[in-house]
Amino acid sequence: MDYLSVIRQPIEHELKDFIHLFNESMSHSDGLLSQALQHIRNRAGKRMRPMLILLMAKNFGKISDITQHAAVGLELLHTASLVHDDVVDESTERRGQASVNATYNNKVAVLVGDYILSTALLYISRTHSEIIVRYLSELGQTLSNGEILQLSNIQNEEISECVYYEVIKKKTAALFEACAAIGAESAGATQDDVDAARLFGQNLGIIFQIRDDIFDYYDSKAIGKPTGNDMAEGKLTLPIIYALKHGDNPSMTELAYRVKNRNIDAAGIAELVDFAKVQGGIEYADKRMWDFHKDCMSFIDQRVKNDEIKEALKAYLDFVIERNN
Repeated sequence: MDYLSVIRQPIEHELKDFIHLFNESMSHSDGLLSQALQHIRNRAGKRMRPMLILLMAKNFGKISDITQHAAVGLELLHTASLVHDDVVDESTERRGQASVNATYNNKVAVLVGDYILSTALLYISRTHSEIIVRYLSELGQTLSNGEILQLSNIQNEEISECVYYEVIKKKTAALFEACAAIGAESAGATQDDVDAARLFGQNLGIIFQIRDDIFDYYDSKAIGKPTGNDMAEGKLTLPIIYALKHGDNPSMTELAYRVKNRNIDAAGIAELVDFAKVQGGIEYADKRMWDFHKDCMSFIDQRVKNDEIKEALKAYLDFVIERNN
């Protein structure tokens, strides 16, 4: 099934307007900045987050200039955070393309990220909505907080599923949460509907991150990262957390702490990956995704009346769970 076509169907024209506005926001006449922005535009993704904003707005009312400017502002904020994350993580690739810091250098990447962030603020201001400005400002804080929490968690001796969810709610789910809430708010939805949309977005974001984490246990060129990449960066994700808690194995626990200390080799990571699979860690993570999927479906059944939008949001959920990159 072509999930993306179903997702885009109710918002096809508005999505084209968004892409035009976003590309305009990421253009500049100056040489180096122009080149760097073009480099980032070339790796355009599937527009999952803007599509969620547009779908939510259309569900609760209509897509307006407020919606579009908010969508561009959020996508710019997200883009800036990715540019900065690549510097922090010393990443050389993003979506199969050389990162900005690898193509130029860290100084250029930080400054380009700052420029994009400032442009995000400009577009957000064009919504003339204090609530949306606050949402986006709080999102920026939450994303930074999530990155810092993840870094501090690497040093934390506790291996906890609870802490895992706390990190992904701030790092990934916060973006989807803001998209859903802002989309609803831009259409004049009631506070009750905005709150329900926000929770839907959070659950959707958790699903997205768990799926991303499962990818790390399999080697695939389509995904764009090698097996165990998260562990190589000191991160323990849901499959191995579950395996360690339910498969009493001191030697694996010792390897897990070596992950957190950034003192593990490829062979050790491979052992942990195999251990997670044998102990049912992948199956458990998959089950948790479907638990959150059930909560998302409750929102769709109760608060989405338009059949086309209902099918689009269902396809969105299915795509997030069944995607292969």
